[in-house]
Amino acid sequence: MGTEWLRRFAPPADGPRPSAIAVRLVCFPHAGGAASSFLPLSLAMPPAVEVLAAQYPGRQDRRHEEPIDDIGRLADILADEVHGQIEGPYALFGHSMGAVLAYETTRRLEERQSPGPVAVILSGRGAPRPRPEAHDGLRTDADILAAVQRLGGTSPQVFEDPEVREMVMPALRADYRAIGTYEWQERGPLSTPFTVLVGDSDPVVSVERASSWADFTKADTHTHVFSGGHFYLDSNLPEVAAVLTAALSRFAPGAAAASLTW
Repeated sequence: MGTEWLRRFAPPADGPRPSAIAVRLVCFPHAGGAASSFLPLSLAMPPAVEVLAAQYPGRQDRRHEEPIDDIGRLADILADEVHGQIEGPYALFGHSMGAVLAYETTRRLEERQSPGPVAVILSGRGAPRPRPEAHDGLRTDADILAAVQRLGGTSPQVFEDPEVREMVMPALRADYRAIGTYEWQERGPLSTPFTVLVGDSDPVVSVERASSWADFTKADTHTHVFSGGHFYLDSNLPEVAAVLTAALSRFAPGAAAASLTW
């Protein structure tokens, strides 16, 4: 369901009609990630939250397409897709590389004076700096694979199969080139509220670095720390869903906010 870029997870048979949706949560995956990585989250959220996820080219059913290795190009496309496809109140949720894309997509929507998200949720990533982070500057396949295994979230057995490894490496190479060459251009803060999520033992982003997102918006920022590493979401799904639901309920209109319950 959904478009080539934005995938909708099929609701359960007794799920809400589109008119009963209170808010939409548009999710941007991590480097090497795919839309399906957000399926568990979509099942954990209340029925009135419709979860969509971006499917970047070069992976899963888009694996035969050329991956995009530039954050700016990705953000331009995602801003067009969100503007053209999403109706009603929505929020953006990005994990790791996806957090940078959520920020850059929101910035583009604000600059175009398009309807922007009611909230941005930034997970597993520190705020941008003028120069790339040291752990993003990976050039060889060996370095990329070592980083992926260090962060977790992917079974090591996946990379032991040469055919599977050959299938996933193009997307990983492109994503690490994209994030490794991303240079933030200094601009004024956004006007959208931020919710920041981070694991307390994340090897690549500290709680302090994650909290630095507060300087990038004029609105409120709320930071939530979970037990776990870079993929803390996997082991804290009910808690993450509760935090997101509370954040979204602050911005859903009146009666719609009351429907954000399980």
